[in-house]
Amino acid sequence: MSPRREILVDAARVEHNVASIVARVAPAAVLAVVKANAYGHGALLCARAAMRGGARGIGTADLGEALALRSAGFDGPILCWLHGSDTDFAAAFTADIALVASGPAQLARMRADAEALGRSGEVHLKVDTGLSRNGTAPAQWEALFADAHAAEQAGVLRITGLMSHLANTSPEEDRAQLARFAEAENLATAAGLNPQWRHLAATAGALKLPETRGTLVRIGIGILGLSPFEDDTPADWNLRPALRLETEVAAVRTVPAGTGVSYGYRYRADTETTLALIPLGYADGIPRHASGRADVSINGTRYPLVGQIAMDQFVVNLGSDTAAVGDRVVVIGDPAAGEPGADDWARAADTINYEIVTRLGGRITRAPQPAHPSGDEPR
Repeated sequence: MSPRREILVDAARVEHNVASIVARVAPAAVLAVVKANAYGHGALLCARAAMRGGARGIGTADLGEALALRSAGFDGPILCWLHGSDTDFAAAFTADIALVASGPAQLARMRADAEALGRSGEVHLKVDTGLSRNGTAPAQWEALFADAHAAEQAGVLRITGLMSHLANTSPEEDRAQLARFAEAENLATAAGLNPQWRHLAATAGALKLPETRGTLVRIGIGILGLSPFEDDTPADWNLRPALRLETEVAAVRTVPAGTGVSYGYRYRADTETTLALIPLGYADGIPRHASGRADVSINGTRYPLVGQIAMDQFVVNLGSDTAAVGDRVVVIGDPAAGEPGADDWARAADTINYEIVTRLGGRITRAPQPAHPSGDEPR
């Protein structure tokens, strides 16, 4: 049998986080983003918990993610926005999934697919206000809005949203994008459009720049109880981390002073010390860059990683303490409970908490029932 490597996600905490953000951003509605398997947390579990917490709907990056939710039985509103050259927009409309059009050419394909299907489709229009990724360039805004209005008048498409995305560079840069978004809103109105949902803020903008909220905010990392800000903890925003990564001690040994540990002997024991082997590595998403810079909790005590993180395993230094094979190891938990969190790993690996949780996978299994030892109530 394989060593225990397990992700546990507390759905009640996701529900709490959504409810907390819903209350904070009202009267704007919340679109809970569960792209990339809800950043590694489980898309279906998080989508259902988000709706219980008061989300207006669910967002995914691509249509495949949205259709997977439908196949799993999720029947709430879904919006998806990143499309390939051969995306089957008819499949989206058949499954009652709203699409984002990032330019006139994409919008034309959506119209053609809806016409061939013989039913109208729901579409949000995306404009680029400065992030320089997908979204319609300003020079094409008027053409996009004219085409959208024509499709709406023909009864083929329903234009229910106008959106963009903040760069989160600075409050000043974000406000400049907001001003450009207002220009797009004015042009859309002049073209005869009146979309209900006007949105450009994700978690960071929604929390710290209320003026960017529009009528809808897209919340991803926030629904999972993680902060998008380097200097703010989840608790600062009444958020609770929902994910735990646990494993077990695979081996224990005491070594004399001078003993080298793992590849390249990047660590040698200063004194006689006890080492514990942890059966997770970069194949499971543990960042190799965190070698010698992170720690884990074993039986309620935090211990440092020593030596190089390998593909399947890493080593922690117990010092004069000891542990037994099979003892529970919390790799990612709740900092409020004294456990290492995703932010701790992000600092150790010079990255962001988004990457830490999203990259987890490989051989890690998921608990059949989401759980959290705190016993938190949903709200």
